Amino acid sequence: MDSGLLQIWGMRLMFFLLALLILFFHLLPLNPAPSQWSSPDVLVAVVFAWAVRRPEYVPILVVAGVMLLADMMLQRPPGLWSVLVVCAAEWLKSRERRQRETTFVLEWLTFTSTLIVITILYRAVMMILILAPGTLTLSLIQVIMTIAVYPAVVGVSHFLFGVRRAAPGDMDRLGRTP
Repeated sequence: MDSGLLQIWGMRLMFFLLALLILFFHLLPLNPAPSQWSSPDVLVAVVFAWAVRRPEYVPILVVAGVMLLADMMLQRPPGLWSVLVVCAAEWLKSRERRQRETTFVLEWLTFTSTLIVITILYRAVMMILILAPGTLTLSLIQVIMTIAVYPAVVGVSHFLFGVRRAAPGDMDRLGRTP
């Protein structure tokens, strides 16, 4: 078996296991009292960071499955947040070649704008469907916390898991530029 293909599938499995680990820690009842703060959406930050840096590690079906599982486990409307995250991740993947030579600050701004847009769309659809989207304050805190945690997610992905941007001259196993 080709070592490049084995590495891609290994990283896909690593992404899936990491997503399950994030969901596990999110579901732990660490503080049973209601909180005035909302925790960051680390799962979305991981999906977007890996989609920008190595799109081949996060295939659309795995992202859709993980996000749909998160919707079910976190008691959100099934499929709405999943669809928005999948569409945003695919858009970020399509921009990966252009993002390859940019700075981290520009990547962070792209992540920020994408997260804000899908959050606004999520709240708008929830209001159109006459569902309670939660308080605006908690949504804003979650977006700000997710934006703030993104550099840490990228750092952990880079140093611990080896998810680095493809260099301009890198080739995949078929000799194409990724």
